[in-house]
Amino acid sequence: MINKFSGWLYRVSTGKRTLLFLLIFILFSILILPKQSADAASYGGDVGSPDLSFYYSPEDLNKMAEAYGEEGRDAYIKARFTFDFFWPIVYTLSLTSALSLLFLRTIPTYSGLRKLNLIPILAMLFDYLENISTSFVMWRYPEKITGIAAVAPVFTLLKWVFISMAFILLILGVVSAVRHRITLKR
Repeated sequence: MINKFSGWLYRVSTGKRTLLFLLIFILFSILILPKQSADAASYGGDVGSPDLSFYYSPEDLNKMAEAYGEEGRDAYIKARFTFDFFWPIVYTLSLTSALSLLFLRTIPTYSGLRKLNLIPILAMLFDYLENISTSFVMWRYPEKITGIAAVAPVFTLLKWVFISMAFILLILGVVSAVRHRITLKR
């Protein structure tokens, strides 16, 4: 199933689709992300936000929930199920399409490395798990939900690890594609 899904991504990732997804990513980053960051800062203050942290403890998450206040917690939850429902889709479409297009000609079809085009999907999965778990902690505050508060930071860390890996692969893919193109011209 994983091989089929990876292969399907290679088949549907055309130059036009990749450019479209890149344009959507850029527009989202310019038009929507700044407002979301400002909104989060307005209710998060100095305590930050789980989404923007690389790692935090369950205690940190509960401190954030306390600092946000009821109105901030409600805004946080609403943002997770509106804006932050679409943002992972946007970056995942952009990254999977770009990686698939770049790896199409630079990684042989028989290589297991071709499945690396699925890395952004793992980032999206952990992003959604992060959103659900942190929202649940915010929703139930002041009740301490220790189990969920303990796994939320793990989901956040894994989200950032896979997003970072996807961007590193993107850079390596561009370098490899340029090298491949230069080699073909010779």
